[in-house]
Amino acid sequence: MTVKQRNPRKLAGNGKPPQRSVTQTRLEGDGSQPVIHVDWRRIITRLLMIVGIMVAVYFTKANKMTPFATQKEEIKKRSVDITCSEDYSKELSQFQGCIPTKCGRVVWDSVVSQSEAAALLNIAHRGLALGGSSGGASILDLHSGALSQGSSFVNIYKLDLVKTVFNDDDFKIYSHVKSKIHQAIADHFGIRRERLYLTHPTFFSRITSAPPKTIHDEYWHPHVDKETYESFHYTSLLYLTDYGYDFEGGRFTFIDKDTNRTVEPRKGRVSAFTSGSENLHYVEQVKSGARYAITVSFTCDPTHAITDPTLHT
Repeated sequence: MTVKQRNPRKLAGNGKPPQRSVTQTRLEGDGSQPVIHVDWRRIITRLLMIVGIMVAVYFTKANKMTPFATQKEEIKKRSVDITCSEDYSKELSQFQGCIPTKCGRVVWDSVVSQSEAAALLNIAHRGLALGGSSGGASILDLHSGALSQGSSFVNIYKLDLVKTVFNDDDFKIYSHVKSKIHQAIADHFGIRRERLYLTHPTFFSRITSAPPKTIHDEYWHPHVDKETYESFHYTSLLYLTDYGYDFEGGRFTFIDKDTNRTVEPRKGRVSAFTSGSENLHYVEQVKSGARYAITVSFTCDPTHAITDPTLHT
């Protein structure tokens, strides 16, 4: 990454050099000592600039980018085991039957069929057509009814058109696919399916290259799901469009000590991982097109469980 150098500061109109961050003045009176005035605003601004550059260098140069799953390959199953973070292991110790035999991440192209992914994409198109964020990231939550609209959210179930947009078959396919992902996660991480519960938020997302308008549009910041959403214990993503064809950018990236490992979205691909700090990650900014996916989240805590949505929610 190249960083453009700023032009040298021009002298002010009176021929004096610009004021510096630290200046000395004397108090009026008899021989008082100089008093140092610190321009903290300028210092903080410069520090923020330095931090920003360091972060940019870290993510674009210091760490290598290693493909974990590319769009062009069809993967029956690919996984990697990671040591569970201490805080994650401590919390899950109270939920017997839901403790993973190993933490880590896994990708399948064999869990959800192409026809099922196409049906879900059609649901996303119809639902998001009723709203949409003014920024780059829009969501549709069939459980709570939350739908991005402008810079805020509306309840889709309170819109007059909702019953003409969705039908019972839409919710049946949604629940069927969710159940398949539920079973795959339980099997892979060695936990009891009945001890694993769907949790909020579980939602469709559409990401475009539109500039952000609110904090909700800034999806690209590195984060840990368990810190963002307290109820999360296992996170999964079902991709509904293809990287490199339907959109550019938008790869899902795990941040590891030695390298960054990327998952390129592929229609029907499911990516799942334990939600603790062992899986720090971010999503690249979408450069063009539209990236559609469904976040399907699970918890071991029955007090955070949600039920499948229905048309009359």
